[in-house]
Amino acid sequence: MNEFMRAAIEEAEQGIAQGHGGPFGAVVVKDGKIIGRGHNRVVANNDPTCHGEISAIRDACSKLNSFDLSGADIYTTGEPCPMCLGAILWANVNKIYFGCTIAENDMIGFRDDVFYKQLSISTEKMKDRIVQIDHNECLALFKKYAAIKNKTMY
Repeated sequence: MNEFMRAAIEEAEQGIAQGHGGPFGAVVVKDGKIIGRGHNRVVANNDPTCHGEISAIRDACSKLNSFDLSGADIYTTGEPCPMCLGAILWANVNKIYFGCTIAENDMIGFRDDVFYKQLSISTEKMKDRIVQIDHNECLALFKKYAAIKNKTMY
């Protein structure tokens, strides 16, 4: 068994034993070393965003004092949901290694597949849930930000 996947499984087992949430653990690895660890803490934190991958990314970024994980890989017990996949991509993680598939997540009661299907629908078809308001005020804010020199674009 891959040593990093073993560490991700151990994270998941720890979370399950503590009643933190589902069987999802992850580690972020850079230069052959684990730089971030996390497991699902949705139940423990009453936070639907606190998935294993997100927790591991937060831990790694905190340790590196950086929001950029370029050159790092992530090992996770389950194929990332859309939210986690987005976070992994935003963090510039190089490669994703996963154990169980989205279909297997569904098999144990998680609904990741539903969210992937919803995301494949254009926002135009979701007008009952996604409503644009106060466009001019928000656009003014964006323009104000765009005028700032020497800002980090991320």
